[in-house]
Amino acid sequence: MEIIIILIPIALILTGIAFWAFFWSVNSGQFDDLESPAHSILYDDDDHLIPDDAKVDTDQTDSNKADNAKRND
Repeated sequence: MEIIIILIPIALILTGIAFWAFFWSVNSGQFDDLESPAHSILYDDDDHLIPDDAKVDTDQTDSNKADNAKRND
């Protein structure tokens, strides 16, 4: 029964620390944007990892589209 005299103050101190940490993180903006970090992995810059022969030349695809549009007219 004497251990409760020690455990209750320790529990209150730990609860106070948890509340302080939560409100500090909210006030410092940790929870402002929850969507962008999840989407940022989709827009990773990995162009240097693509082999040169596998890269698509955007100039050629644009000219091919123009040629196809002329043929359809």
